Amino acid sequence: MQAFPHWQSVLVWSSVISIGVVLACLIAIPWVVGRLPTDYFARSRRQILDAAAGATVFTRMLDAIKNVIGFIFVVLGAIMLVTPGQGVLTILVGLLLMNFPGKYRLERWLVMRPGVMRGLNWLRSRRGLQPFVPFADEDAAAGGTDLPDS
Repeated sequence: MQAFPHWQSVLVWSSVISIGVVLACLIAIPWVVGRLPTDYFARSRRQILDAAAGATVFTRMLDAIKNVIGFIFVVLGAIMLVTPGQGVLTILVGLLLMNFPGKYRLERWLVMRPGVMRGLNWLRSRRGLQPFVPFADEDAAAGGTDLPDS
């Protein structure tokens, strides 16, 4: 321990940060999943809104903050894949927050994984919300295990 004189303080701070992240995930994940419409994953393509034309500096700043928070959730979810926690759901929430090309195809591909839709619907049922509408048969057949086209 003498080689690392600040080892204890690093351990304490990392523990405090870990507990804070767990609490933030416990609040944020159900909130984000609860705000999604029931048919969010049922459509084969997402309707694109032209919000960029009327975007203000404040709107762009909020988008940047949302992307940073989403990226943090993706990283934390990846860590939770090998540690206790809801890794896949946390990654999904992070991806939902972020904006990038191909986002909707990736979201649908993740939700098609066994247990993910069941977990999302369980979170919605705990808040008294309707479950997500399942994929249309032709969408599932077309998308199967590959990323569906958008």
